[in-house]
Amino acid sequence: MLSTIADILLVAAVIYWLIMLSKRTRAWKIVWGLAIFLLLVFLTDRLGLRTLNYLLRSFLPLGPVAIVILFYPELRHALENMGKFAGWGTRFALLEKEDAAPIVPVIVRAACEMSRRQIGALIVIEREDALEDIASTGTKLDAAATEELILSIFNPGAPLHDGAVLIRGNRIVAAGCILPLSETTHLGTMIHTRHKAALGVAEESDAAVVVVSEETGTISLAVEGKLHRGLNEHSLTDALTQLLATPEKRYRATWLASTLDSTLRKAKLRHR
Repeated sequence: MLSTIADILLVAAVIYWLIMLSKRTRAWKIVWGLAIFLLLVFLTDRLGLRTLNYLLRSFLPLGPVAIVILFYPELRHALENMGKFAGWGTRFALLEKEDAAPIVPVIVRAACEMSRRQIGALIVIEREDALEDIASTGTKLDAAATEELILSIFNPGAPLHDGAVLIRGNRIVAAGCILPLSETTHLGTMIHTRHKAALGVAEESDAAVVVVSEETGTISLAVEGKLHRGLNEHSLTDALTQLLATPEKRYRATWLASTLDSTLRKAKLRHR
């Protein structure tokens, strides 16, 4: 009896987890499409529409393969989350505590200067998840990260200014990188491509992405699948210092986003 109840609860938990995983993404529309398809199979059978029912049923054997193809991004994301939860594949932090001190003001000063001049920018800061696939889409630099180099890369008219810069430790690994766009459907029309790209990386990895809007000069930070907008020099410094802390002092990823919200709100109020 207890095993039956436990079995039912586990199945319900898995279904709920899958629904929450696909909600507000393109997969949610696919789920509804599959539900309508199965409903049509049931209705044609009950109404005696044998020919139509036969045609619909002929597609059912292809169901498992079709589900894997349609839900490939979501399944990959789910497996990555399971691996993170279990602690597998986690490597040592890329930034030691002494390394975080020089890189944070460099990024903050560059972002604030580009904000003042309304220069669009995307700065991806690699943390624990390796981003070699993103680095391979850009031009390899392997140069020391300095404010002057970042500003020159994003200077309008520069060959690499349209892409993103990938920072690992204290070095710029690559520039002009292409980022995956977020598939979240609740962003609204005010979120432009640059911010969707930042969210796309933040949804697929633990990277922190600093975004400077070309239209308004607004500084934003994408992390843990959330976009924090309207940052200034002090709030961005506080957030990056927290994110790039050593593993012993870094907040757990499961509640990092909520604590970061609180940190950013306090920093904005403190430095108004």
